[in-house]
Amino acid sequence: MKILPFLIQGIRIRTEEQVMKTSKLKAELPLHLLILPGLILVIVFSYVPMLGLVMAFQKFVPALGISGSKWIGWDNFKYLIAMPNMGQVIWNTVYIAIMKIIAGIIVPITLAILLNEIIHERFKKLIQTIIYLPHFLSWVILGGILIDILSPNTGIVNQLIKALGFEPIFFLGDNKWFPITVVITDQWKEMGFNTIVYLAAITGINPSLYEAAKLDGASRLRQTWHVTLPGMRPIIILLVTLSLGQVLNAGFDQIFNLYSPVVYESGDIIDTLVYRLGLVDAQYAVATAVGMFKSVISLGLISLSYWLAYRFANYRIF
Repeated sequence: MKILPFLIQGIRIRTEEQVMKTSKLKAELPLHLLILPGLILVIVFSYVPMLGLVMAFQKFVPALGISGSKWIGWDNFKYLIAMPNMGQVIWNTVYIAIMKIIAGIIVPITLAILLNEIIHERFKKLIQTIIYLPHFLSWVILGGILIDILSPNTGIVNQLIKALGFEPIFFLGDNKWFPITVVITDQWKEMGFNTIVYLAAITGINPSLYEAAKLDGASRLRQTWHVTLPGMRPIIILLVTLSLGQVLNAGFDQIFNLYSPVVYESGDIIDTLVYRLGLVDAQYAVATAVGMFKSVISLGLISLSYWLAYRFANYRIF
């Protein structure tokens, strides 16, 4: 009989927990409904098209469709590996992507620290607005601007180079200069927007740490090295590890609007190869095989990056 009160109390606690869960679900229901349109779009445009991956294992004929095309197993992947320029395309993709990742870490961090040192708020906001602006312009617009600015004959950059007594440089037509130009122009477009996270990390640093450093006689440079950068370390580690998933994403929009057949040797990447194979040459099955090859490797890299982010930065999605 002594056990009966404990059983009643346990039932009461479980009932209260169920009531709380039900009330919480009702309170969060509007938020779940807000997610529904985005979820539908993801399913329609991201998951349903994945059914077309079967084309990678077919000799796809548009007139016959997926159901009527002949199955050829791994032949498209064998053809892909045998392509004479495939190795160069993979190298270009990895090289440009890694250079963008490195620059995308160093430049925004430096810019965020410099912006944080500006005392006058109006001037600081003006600078931020100016450097944020390119992010909101598409590469179609910026591509046209850069083609004019970097023109070897009439571009303002080469006019300045010639005025200094040097030979003009064909930035978008020279295989040596094209990857460098891609990385620099990508940073010009994105560096302002990427500083937002780092500026937020700086504002989260305890001001008393700077005051203690001043009392110890630390200069502004010493404060940056011993206070600001250590305070930014968690977010830096997180973004660095997550960026591993972007190793095969060199930026289709940018390169497509800037490159030409002259620089295919150093500028052709996996995404532009897929575009030419699928939409220009109508080799849909081979293009699907290339895209699937990239997707599988990217999935592995993203999984690795999330594991590293959890391991070193205690970041987790769920």
